[in-house]
Amino acid sequence: MVASPLAVGDEALLAARGLVRRFPGVLALDHVDFTAGLGEVVALVGENGAGKSTLLKCLAGLERPDAGTMRLAGGVWAPRDPAEAARGGVALVHQELCLAENLSAAANVVLGREPLRPGLAGRCGFVDRGALRERAARALERVGARFSPDVRVERLAAGERQLVEIAKGLDQEARVLILDEPTSSLSSRETTRLFELVHQLRSDGLTVLYVSHRLAEVLELADCAVVLRDGRNSGVLQRNELSRPRLVSFMVGRDLAAPVTRQAEARGSCVPRLELRGVVTAAFPGTAVDLEVAPGELVGLAGLVGAGRTELLETLFGLRAPVAGEIRLDGETVRFDGPRAAAAAGVGLVPEDRKEQGLLLEEGVRVNVALATLSRRARGPFIQRASERAATARQVEDLGVRTAGLEQVVSTLSGGNQQKVVVGRWLAAEPRLLLLDEPTRGVDVGAREELYVLLERRAAAGLGVLFASSDLEELLRLADRIVVLRDGMVMGVVARGEATEERVIALATGGGDG
Repeated sequence: MVASPLAVGDEALLAARGLVRRFPGVLALDHVDFTAGLGEVVALVGENGAGKSTLLKCLAGLERPDAGTMRLAGGVWAPRDPAEAARGGVALVHQELCLAENLSAAANVVLGREPLRPGLAGRCGFVDRGALRERAARALERVGARFSPDVRVERLAAGERQLVEIAKGLDQEARVLILDEPTSSLSSRETTRLFELVHQLRSDGLTVLYVSHRLAEVLELADCAVVLRDGRNSGVLQRNELSRPRLVSFMVGRDLAAPVTRQAEARGSCVPRLELRGVVTAAFPGTAVDLEVAPGELVGLAGLVGAGRTELLETLFGLRAPVAGEIRLDGETVRFDGPRAAAAAGVGLVPEDRKEQGLLLEEGVRVNVALATLSRRARGPFIQRASERAATARQVEDLGVRTAGLEQVVSTLSGGNQQKVVVGRWLAAEPRLLLLDEPTRGVDVGAREELYVLLERRAAAGLGVLFASSDLEELLRLADRIVVLRDGMVMGVVARGEATEERVIALATGGGDG
C-alpha cells in the first residue's frame, strides 16, 4: 500500500521537517515530517506512543525538538513556550483539561489575556469585568455552550469543561487551532456542534489540526490524515483516499482481532447479575430506574452530558447513597456503604476521570494494578510481592500495556496506557459485575479493539458489564443492549440488532419513544 507523498513546502501554513525528540530511553520522534495548509483540517492519528503528543507539544511550544525545523507562514517557527506560540497564532486545546476550577467559565476563557481598564499615568488598571464577560460569552456561544459564563468551572460537567477549553483556544484568535481529542467528553449533540464549528473555522481560513482516536470523526472532518507509528511517519491519506481499513493499516501495521463470538444468558431464564427496581439517585430524586444485566451481557448506558449515567454508576458502586429502590446482585439485595463494600461483593468501577479518581499517579504500574486485590495477597501485615508481581504482569500482558517495567511510574505512561492500568486493576480482581464510565477515553484504535475483545472474553465467562459511553460507535460495537437515559430517566432500551445512531440520538434528545 502506497500513501500520498508528504509535501513540505513554502505554501504550507504550518510545516515541520525531520523533527527529532529524544527522552531517556525513548526516541519519541524519529525524523518526522508534517504539513498543514491554510484553511485545512489535518487529522493526526496513530496509536498511543506513536509520537502524536510529542509532535503537538513541539508545534505548540511545550517541547523543543532536538533536531529538525519548523515553519509557520513561511518563517522560522521555534516557540519557547505556549504563551509565545499563542501570540504567534498557534493554540493548543489539551485533551486533559487545564482549567482553574475556582474561577468562572468566563475567567478561564480569557485567563492570562484579561482586558484591562485604563489606569492612571499610563499604568495598567484593573480588569474590565464587563469586557471580560462579553468577550468570553462570544467564545462560549461559538462552541454552543448552554451554561452561564459566570458559573464556576467546578460546577460544570466534564463535557461542559471541554467546551470551556475549546472556547479558550478560539479566544486566542489563532491561525492554527490544535484540537487534541476534543470530543472525548462531549455528548453526541455537542460533538455535532463542534463539527459544525470546525467546518465554519475552515471556511474562515483557519487551519485545524485534529487529533482523535475516533476514526469516524477523522473520516467526516479531515481534508487529509497524517499517520504516525512508533515515532515515524507511516503515511498520509488525502480526502479521497481516506477509509477506516487504510487508516488502521497505517496505524497498527497489523489486522485487528475479530469480535468474540459469545452468547449472554437469556434474560428471564436466569437470575440477573444486576437488577435495579425503582432505584432513585440523589442527582435525580424525581425519577426511578429499572434495569437488568444478565451474566455474560454487556449493557451500554447512552445519553447526553448530564443525563445521569455517571451518577447511576457511582450509586451502584457505593460512592453515592440511593434515595430509594432496590439493588440486587445475583438475586441478593445489597446496599453498599462505600466502594470497599462494593469491591468486596465483587463489583468494580472504572471511573470517567482516571487521573483524579482512578490512579495513584506517582506510584508504579504494580502498585496501581494491585490496589483492588491487596487483601487477597496479605499474610498478616505483609503482602506477597511475588504473587502480586505475577498477577500484575498477567494484566499488563493481557491488556498490552506499553511500559518499561512494572515499577514505571504511572504518570509517565500515555493516557491510553493509564486507562489500561485502571481496567487491569479490576479485571485482576475477577469481579462479578464491572462498571465502566467512558472505558476507552483517550485509548487508541488498536488498544480499544483489544480492550473490547478482552471485555467480550470476560463476558463470555460470565462477567456482567454495565458501561457508560458518549461514543455511539463504541455503544453499537460493544453493547448487547443500549439503555438510553435523559434527566435520570430511562427513555428506552434498544437491542443490538435494532440499534442505530439515529435511534439512540432520538431517544437521548426526546425525539423517540423507544
